[in-house]
Amino acid sequence: MLRKFTLTLFVLAAMARITFSQTAMTEYKAGNIFYIKLPEYMSRTIGINSSASIQYKNAVKDVYGFVIIDSKDEMALADLKYANINEFYEDFIKDFLAEEDKRKISKPVYQTKGEINFVECDASYYDKEANAEIFYLVGIVETKTAYYKVLSWALADNKEKFKADFQSIIYSVKD
Repeated sequence: MLRKFTLTLFVLAAMARITFSQTAMTEYKAGNIFYIKLPEYMSRTIGINSSASIQYKNAVKDVYGFVIIDSKDEMALADLKYANINEFYEDFIKDFLAEEDKRKISKPVYQTKGEINFVECDASYYDKEANAEIFYLVGIVETKTAYYKVLSWALADNKEKFKADFQSIIYSVKD
């Protein structure tokens, strides 16, 4: 009986030691929650971009997109600090589709709504595999906590058909 009591006491003491760390702990928030609106004809998907937080498409209409989040806190850990959305945009767009044939990038359009900054531009290139020109609407959204790269695309022949919806996606982003 004394043996059982001693064994039980030993197990409880060991569990208490595991449960209560002697080192002070600091809590960190990981990840980023944001909100986005997509047209009803688009649905969430996977497999487009492994770095994306959300991916969307409509294969029948041949339209696709995704959003990549760059947390300002995480960028600061890597010693990356942008003075403003313009600086972030310029750093991103200089390499976007840079290796592609017939790359075209329009002048950026900047807007601010409340405390959120936006920039958008049209981009296109000739895709040899598809034997067609591809149109992208590139959007950068800056909030207090993050930069969001919102990329939506379709065949260039369908640019006018989908551009307004792509813009609505960009301007719906908030955290």
